Amino acid sequence: MKTAFLFPGQGAQIVGMGKEIAGKFEAAAKVFEKADATAGFGLSEICFEGPAEKLNTTTISQPAIFVTSAAILEVFKTTQITPDVTAGLSLGEYTALYAAGAISFEDALILVQKRGQAMQAAADATDGGMVSVMGIDEEKASQLCSEAGEGEVLAAVNFNCPGQIVISGSKAACARAEKLAEKYGAIKAIRLEVAGAFHTELMSSAAEALGEALAKSSISEPGNIKTIANIDAEYYKSAENIAEGLKKQLTCPVLWQKCMERLIADGVESFYEIGPGRVLTGLMKRIDRKKSVVNISNLQAMEGLLNS
Repeated sequence: MKTAFLFPGQGAQIVGMGKEIAGKFEAAAKVFEKADATAGFGLSEICFEGPAEKLNTTTISQPAIFVTSAAILEVFKTTQITPDVTAGLSLGEYTALYAAGAISFEDALILVQKRGQAMQAAADATDGGMVSVMGIDEEKASQLCSEAGEGEVLAAVNFNCPGQIVISGSKAACARAEKLAEKYGAIKAIRLEVAGAFHTELMSSAAEALGEALAKSSISEPGNIKTIANIDAEYYKSAENIAEGLKKQLTCPVLWQKCMERLIADGVESFYEIGPGRVLTGLMKRIDRKKSVVNISNLQAMEGLLNS
């Protein structure tokens, strides 16, 4: 029976995340200490105390989620449960690669910082947004984007689970899509609180900046623990492949549902969501209710697992 570790992406952040687990376990506290030293500012304080307005910014939330997930992972390692494969939703792919041993903690944190900064800069230079559309399939989402786009950037970019697709593009196109969504069978369309049109060509400048940072990073060849890529639901095969995938991820759709379906087809039976929030646990229940998903997002969940 194969096991997968899953790691959340942007949007999972919440003030107070990691505080209790760092207070209880020295291993987690040391991860936050190392993060503060590497990042060059009090990232742990923002995770623990906020304010929410600061934590929710793209430049802070991305490293904050990575570090919190890594701290929870460090305590989780004491269970002796090991993964055969790792996966992460967008930003979470960095934690997945760290957990698989392909990137060091320091390199991953620096990359995530640069990623957040580059995405914010690209968002500031464009006028983009994202909309979560419930109740339509890929074909209907494509038709919606075609009509609502009116020549502007608008595309389906997050295929999270059956009936949940996120579209991304210019703010004007997103607004038109919200109004037209019902026409294509959507139950509802919700504008997301994000800085820009992530995973579209409007993030091209961010991808170029991230590519330069990736070229300076030390990425190892994939070892015994595999990591599946968001952009194509294939396993990373080389260090070059990883760098290419992380760069493309900024302008390409995230195929989360296909990634999970691939893991299931390849024999994964047990899934652990490690990090803040329960988003991935919820998505798996929509993808395959029969699969076991254990959510480890806080001290209570960790203690429950350790005492079981």
